[in-house]
Amino acid sequence: MRALVRRRVLALVLAVRGSRGGGDRGLSTVEVVILAPVMILFILVLVAFGQLVDGRGAIDGAARDAARSGSLQRDVASAMAEAQKAADADLADVCSGAVTVNKTSAGFEDADLFTVEVSCEVRGLAMLGLDVPTRLTASFTSPLDPFKRKA
Repeated sequence: MRALVRRRVLALVLAVRGSRGGGDRGLSTVEVVILAPVMILFILVLVAFGQLVDGRGAIDGAARDAARSGSLQRDVASAMAEAQKAADADLADVCSGAVTVNKTSAGFEDADLFTVEVSCEVRGLAMLGLDVPTRLTASFTSPLDPFKRKA
């Protein structure tokens, strides 16, 4: 009789432990459902800011290339055309709109330096649906080539 009572008490204890331990069932599923969108949003924000950093480097490089290619020309019209071509080639896959190239140096024939300012709209945070203006601008100065201008 005692053995039967022990078995029944042991079965009740195991049943009670099993029912208390079962209260945590499904908790990890709820955690995943709540945390997964937060983690995905965090990753998307990192990607968007990465595009801004990449855009800044591309704009700086395009300004350098535009100033250098423009400084090798004989007149201001061909200098601006070559500067625009160089900036467009560098920023083809970075900018979402038109690339703007402006000459900011004083002159061309009597000057020693050719300075351009390049700007464009970078995708950046627009991929997240945020309408934050991300117009990046860079400026670069290159010396005019004295040998090209004399011929």
